[in-house]
Amino acid sequence: MSEPILRVEGLRVAFDHPLGKVQAVDDVSFTLSPGERFGLAGESGSGKSTLALAILRMIKPPGRIDTGEVWLDGARLADLDEDGIRALRLAVIALVPQGSMNSLNPVLRIGRQIADAFADHGQHLGRHEEKRRIAGLLADVGLPETVSRMYPHELSGGMKQRACIAIAISLRPKVIIADEPTSALDVVVQRQVMATLARVQQDLAAAVVLIGRDMGLMAQFVDRLGVMYAGRLVEVAPIAEIITKPRHPYTRALIAALPSLDARGTLVGIPGLAPLLRDLPPGCAFHPRCPQARDRCHIEKPMVRDVGRAQVACHLA
Repeated sequence: MSEPILRVEGLRVAFDHPLGKVQAVDDVSFTLSPGERFGLAGESGSGKSTLALAILRMIKPPGRIDTGEVWLDGARLADLDEDGIRALRLAVIALVPQGSMNSLNPVLRIGRQIADAFADHGQHLGRHEEKRRIAGLLADVGLPETVSRMYPHELSGGMKQRACIAIAISLRPKVIIADEPTSALDVVVQRQVMATLARVQQDLAAAVVLIGRDMGLMAQFVDRLGVMYAGRLVEVAPIAEIITKPRHPYTRALIAALPSLDARGTLVGIPGLAPLLRDLPPGCAFHPRCPQARDRCHIEKPMVRDVGRAQVACHLA
């Protein structure tokens, strides 16, 4: 087995709030192998995007990384200063952001924004070489060279998202974090964007962390899936195993909420609402919504343990 390209150990992220500390990411650990596709799924507010920003050291006050370690390509990120972590972003690890329109600079042409990635990492190219590199990146994501001369508002939603992918792969990173790259896109464009992401990932032999809420999309794309709830990873397993044999009640509820051609009728959602992170219930955070909860679930917080090839945080697993 090759060494993990990314290793997260016991990561905790907290936000200061007038009513007390909010634990947005609570003791999360996982590894990512070179070339692997790892998914992070869960409802809004479960901590997925916060975890991604923490890995990239982009948490801003009032947020902070309380404890934990992140190792990237053999480097311990806590040992790096701001210049060191900036040098790793894009070159070793890159982010495809959730909101492409909010992430692209509205007053700069797409080509200029890609060129800024080169310049920020010390690659001062001649005009001809820069133009050639930009055209190649746009072609890699299925966009014509003319897009380099366009502003973000002139592009469709899918084109903007692919432009963000082009920027993310501009320095050929080893890890790509894609934070809900298909949100707010129709299903046809979603498929195009995911096909683009899969193609560039294979071309680069990069590992991918895909963040999202669509379990159907996860089942089609990732090799292994982590399910987050209330800031914790409650289940991690190979995707085929987690879809056919989910062990955590929350994972089963997410899968049961998927529409099916075989079972027509009213869709079944997960009862209740996700808890406020500043006011979590005692014991297992999912027990108020869990149809299988026992007395122990109300008072004792379950620890993550190995169950076969899966890691599960549930007393019933």
